[in-house]
Amino acid sequence: MRDDLPICRTCGAQYGAPRADCPICEDERQYVGWDGQRWTTLAELREAGHRGRIEEEGPGIVGVGATPPTAIGQRALLVRAPSGNVLWDMITYIDDDMVARVRELGGVSAIAISHPHFYGSMIEWAHAFDAPVYIHEADREWVARPDDSVVFWSGETHSLGDGLTLVNAGVHFTGGQVLHWRDGEEGRGALLSGDILTVVQDRRYVSFMYSYPNHIPERPRVIRRALRLLEPYPFERVYGAWWRRIVRADGVEAVRRSAERYLEHALDDGPE
Repeated sequence: MRDDLPICRTCGAQYGAPRADCPICEDERQYVGWDGQRWTTLAELREAGHRGRIEEEGPGIVGVGATPPTAIGQRALLVRAPSGNVLWDMITYIDDDMVARVRELGGVSAIAISHPHFYGSMIEWAHAFDAPVYIHEADREWVARPDDSVVFWSGETHSLGDGLTLVNAGVHFTGGQVLHWRDGEEGRGALLSGDILTVVQDRRYVSFMYSYPNHIPERPRVIRRALRLLEPYPFERVYGAWWRRIVRADGVEAVRRSAERYLEHALDDGPE
């Protein structure tokens, strides 16, 4: 495991070689830390006391994160599918103990990541489990550590087998993707959305943003396209990017009413 490579402290992406800047953070959908560009490594994080956090988040879905959290604090999700586990989204931290604990759960057969802010240490995870990393072709430019384990796909949907389908919703990033698990929730379906469709504090709703930290709203046409692509997929729950950020019932209706509310406010041109 390469524990000496530079990691951006703000977004948590691990780069393949030292550099002065982090392009992911310099983009308007993220930000450079208020103290300037700062770097760390996996070795430094381990020495600082970071450890893995692995807890059940739902039926057949296990949360994989770190404590204390790194970067923006997201956790990944291990989908325990019969044909092989899929790790959805990514974190920065990894160590030998985490790898051993995930192996006890069946390991990782494939990795898929919603968007560049969650690329984290994806290559270390890919190498640890000899697993491919699925990223939409439209986000190729943001990959911080190019590697043969990364599989770029194109189009609107991509099957990972076993009822697992990546959908290029295109919200937040052009290549922004979500993962639909047909057999989740005892066959009622589950949508793993990262913050492409982010589960908000009122966990009956999701929201859609071009830039979350800089409060730039997503374009209505992008949201309408995402809704069209999700229409064929039933799902009971929506799993967001942070611990317990879950819409626990009637997920399809939650996404529909969330989009209606968003579009009503975005397109309101009536009198003040």
